[in-house]
Amino acid sequence: MARYTGPKSKIARKFDEPIFGPDKVFARKKYPPGQHGRGRQRKKSEYGIQLKEKQKAKYTYGVLERQFRITYEKAQRTPGVTGVILLQLLESRLDNVVYRLGFARTRAGARQLVSHKHITLNGRVVNIPSCQVKSGDIVAVRQKDKAMEVVHDALNGFNHNKYGWIEFNADDMSGTFLHLPEREDIPENIKEQLIVELYSKN
Repeated sequence: MARYTGPKSKIARKFDEPIFGPDKVFARKKYPPGQHGRGRQRKKSEYGIQLKEKQKAKYTYGVLERQFRITYEKAQRTPGVTGVILLQLLESRLDNVVYRLGFARTRAGARQLVSHKHITLNGRVVNIPSCQVKSGDIVAVRQKDKAMEVVHDALNGFNHNKYGWIEFNADDMSGTFLHLPEREDIPENIKEQLIVELYSKN
C-alpha cells in the first residue's frame, strides 16, 4: 500500500498546521523548516499557492499523487461543484471514516487499522483504506478486536457529536455513514478552489 513515510513535523511546519495530528515539534517550532525558516519568506506565485494547497490536501488525507489525481478526475466527472465533491470523496474514504469515528487518533493510525483487518464494512472485513463508504454503510471494529487497547485509548474522551454525517453506536463500536458532508461541515482548512484552478491549467 503506497503511503507517505517521510518526516511529518517538517511537512506540518511547511503548511503552518498540525495536519498529521498532535505534534510536539510543530508546537515548539512554528516556523518553516530549513536554515532560512525564521527569515523573511519570498512571495509565492499564483501557481505556487495553488500547488501548496494541493499538497496540503494530499498530506492531510494521506493520499499520494496518482491516487489524488484519480480522485480529482472522478470529482470532475460527477455533477456538482468539483472542489466540494473532491473533499467529499476524500472524506468518504474508509480510513478517513474510521478516523472521524474516533477509532484512531490520526488518519495514519486509522489506515493501519484498516490494512491490518481490524475494521469491517457492513459486516465484512475490508483492508483497503481507499474504499469509498456510501450512505447507509456501517463501519465497525471487528468483533474479535473490540478489546484492542489502542482503539479504546483513541475513543476515550472523543466527541462523537462533532460530525453530523456520521452516527456512532457505542454499544457495538460501530458507526453509520448517514450522508456526504456539506462543505461547511468539513473542518479541514483547505481552499479546494485553488486545487481546481491548478488542475484546470493542465
